[in-house]
Amino acid sequence: MMLPILLLSAAGFTVLTTEFIIVGLLPGIARDLAVSIPQAGLLVTLFAFTVACLGPFLTAYFARFERRKLFVSIMVLFGLANLLAAMAPNIEVMAVARLLPALALPVFWALASEAAMDLVGAEQAGQAVAKISFGVVCATVFGIPVGALVADALGWRAAFGLLGALAFAKALLLFFFLPIQVHSAETSLLKQFRVLRSLEMQGHVLLSVLVFCGMFTAYTYLADILERLAGFNGTVVGWCLMAFGAVGLIGNSLGGRAVDRHPLWASIGFSLFMIMGMVALIPSIHSTTALAIAMAVWGITQAALFLVSHVRLMKTAPETPAFGASLNISGANLGIGLGAIVGGHVIDNFGLGSLGYAASGFIGLSILLALVLMRGPLSEVTQV
Repeated sequence: MMLPILLLSAAGFTVLTTEFIIVGLLPGIARDLAVSIPQAGLLVTLFAFTVACLGPFLTAYFARFERRKLFVSIMVLFGLANLLAAMAPNIEVMAVARLLPALALPVFWALASEAAMDLVGAEQAGQAVAKISFGVVCATVFGIPVGALVADALGWRAAFGLLGALAFAKALLLFFFLPIQVHSAETSLLKQFRVLRSLEMQGHVLLSVLVFCGMFTAYTYLADILERLAGFNGTVVGWCLMAFGAVGLIGNSLGGRAVDRHPLWASIGFSLFMIMGMVALIPSIHSTTALAIAMAVWGITQAALFLVSHVRLMKTAPETPAFGASLNISGANLGIGLGAIVGGHVIDNFGLGSLGYAASGFIGLSILLALVLMRGPLSEVTQV
């Protein structure tokens, strides 16, 4: 059981690094392509909105395909897209390079999560997805910061080129070592989309939108905060992002355990601590110790909420867990895209120092919605 999970976790590292590496590269991309930071931030919005709009449809369609061939094809696509990004002469070509992997990310993440859940059973879904998510956390720990360090030393194009080569290597590993995936019987598109009629499901999708909008209102511009407000150079920013991701290993473990006990309480608890970390960041910007604590709290809770939100939707749709996962991915990426837009407007109108407060407003709304959802059927479930 562990070999498929480990291979998919390794592939997930490349998939999520491709989505989020741009966070550490935004300043350099903006300078070289002659656009502003908020304009470059729209690349995050493009990626996120593509996933949000097309993710459930693509996942429902590709669920019928044999998993190994599908996952290998996805990794090849990621390799080509990253090479295109490395050669992009302008923002328009870069936008195309970001669009292509956005089409494949929800398919990979939803079906890989379903495969892990099938291997261990629904009662341990959180811990199984946590193993897959280990690759996601490593993307934050190593992928994004190393990308920033490579960009500082060799330029942001080298970072994308290295990521493209890594994607091709992962495709080879999956081709040779991933066994033929056994998956559940094909479910009709109509039956999968029927779960959206549930008000509870709609509420859970909205909850993911709010959580991720809050996260990425601030996180999209974290590198810019560290450069302009803290006065760090590119190398220090890279190490800070690595530390931010490293503490996420703790959050990934805590989230996997908490979500199997009660998904909504897990979301509320981690959201409360995230607000504390975000609000404390800017006031702590000139104190090394205080800044480290604020970023640690934020990093732990962000990694935990990635996992909690994902498993929460899968548990809400037990008959179609992959489709439930795709709905979370769509809701999350809609939130990511909105967060990038909101963050850009906050920077333009109120300055970088206001990002934490704006982000915390969305997280606060997510807590209120989770309390409302506690009255639903999920409130009676302590372990699915």
